[in-house]
Amino acid sequence: MNLTIIGEKVGPYEVITYLVACPETGEALLIDPGGEALRLLNRLRREGWRLKLIVNTHGHADHTAGNNHWAAATGASIVMHRLDWEFFRTPEMQAAAQAEGFPPISRVDLLVEDGQRLALGRFEAAVIHTPGHSPGSICLYFPGHLFTGDTLFVGAAGRTDLPGASLDSLLQSLERKIMPLPDNTLIWPGHDYGDTLTSSLGDEKENNPYLTDFF
Repeated sequence: MNLTIIGEKVGPYEVITYLVACPETGEALLIDPGGEALRLLNRLRREGWRLKLIVNTHGHADHTAGNNHWAAATGASIVMHRLDWEFFRTPEMQAAAQAEGFPPISRVDLLVEDGQRLALGRFEAAVIHTPGHSPGSICLYFPGHLFTGDTLFVGAAGRTDLPGASLDSLLQSLERKIMPLPDNTLIWPGHDYGDTLTSSLGDEKENNPYLTDFF
């Protein structure tokens, strides 16, 4: 039995929101809701899956704009790393979100740390803290699949010219947390910025300048 993974580009910045499900048990989680994502919500209801968690890979408003909508529609718990919850709930970052036309984050139900495990039916995801794009950026790792948010894209990596970002931290995250994972791991990024929507970590190690030029 394999994970079911469905992506939809949502919102003005075309965040890829992922619906991930264990078909055997009907449990599902949502990653980075950029908005209502009606196609994913319709699929969830059509399949009869039960959404357990709404996982934010980081706190930027384009990735969290649909949090409250999805939580109200499904009763799922909102998940974020503690550092991003603390950073993005500050008045300055709340104002920045509103200036971009997004609702600021207003709640998080589960604060996670590096190495924490999230159960999804027959599967289990590991939270990998990958600071750099933001202080509390995380990747979500199921064996064979890595949801990278804005930490790693196909052929690129997340911006580090934003408040709370750090190129040194991002490079450390890539070197110490991402590169040791198996080469056949599929990369599921937060935006479609590459030649393909997904890639393997092995291909990225050969072709992504952030992984070939710095290490």
